[in-house]
Amino acid sequence: MSSKNEPRLSKAERTAQAREQAKVIRDAQIKAEKRKGWLIRGGVLAAAVVIIVIIALVVINTQKANEPVADSGPVAANMNAYGGITLGKGDTVVAPTTTEKTVDVNNLGAAPTAPAEKAFDLDKIGIEASATGKPVQTVVYLDFLCPVCNQFEKTYGEKLDTLRNDGKITVEYRPLGFLDRLSSGTNYSSRSGAAAACVADTSPTSYKKYLDILFVNQPAENSKGLDNATLKKYATEVGAADISSCVDAKTFRPFMANTTGLTSVHGINGTPTVFMDGQQWQTPETFDDFMTRILAAKK
Repeated sequence: MSSKNEPRLSKAERTAQAREQAKVIRDAQIKAEKRKGWLIRGGVLAAAVVIIVIIALVVINTQKANEPVADSGPVAANMNAYGGITLGKGDTVVAPTTTEKTVDVNNLGAAPTAPAEKAFDLDKIGIEASATGKPVQTVVYLDFLCPVCNQFEKTYGEKLDTLRNDGKITVEYRPLGFLDRLSSGTNYSSRSGAAAACVADTSPTSYKKYLDILFVNQPAENSKGLDNATLKKYATEVGAADISSCVDAKTFRPFMANTTGLTSVHGINGTPTVFMDGQQWQTPETFDDFMTRILAAKK
């Protein structure tokens, strides 16, 4: 309540005072809007920087993934120079039959000019009849992107494991990069085969478990396939040592290229291709009949 002795403002003074108050409020609103604008612009700028960083990382990783694979490279420990790891009883690893420490695709030789009906010169890639009284050598060429290979493993993997654990056969797995063209430019077949070689190199008794988990999680053809982070994770999940540096360095990609090239040179044109006691399984004979025939002949 105003004091009776307080002088009353004139109409002009009241108008001026109201204008001054309105100006103060308006200036405060303008400042608030400016602060809001700067915050928005700062947020947009920060988001743009994050997007640029993400794009740069994708470009760098894509370029790195698409870098040419060297012509030569090391043979994985516990694997032979033909690209295989041989398993005996209880996932024990049979010592490789070759002594080469490196491979070079320039030494492969020429592939046949026309598709061969049957593989040839098998002794030159370590496929031959087993000695009397010894477990029957079984060699399985596979591609981790190949759905028929996956079906073969689902159908016959347990039988082969049983025969192997009974000491009747050894099973040698030779992954190939045949279907790289069906993985949307990521070379999944070769990447997964090289990752498996990383497992063989340091944790050979985990190899079969790694093979199994890759088939259980097999990507579809014409997809990008599993990324390298997933390949590394699965190795850890099956109890293998960390293969991160091995995968990132593409350590066994030349080895995979050499193995794949060898098959073409020797008339192996598809997967799965299976040999027992130096003989190639061919349809229309069923694999059960083929296996029974080979094992019966060794008794």
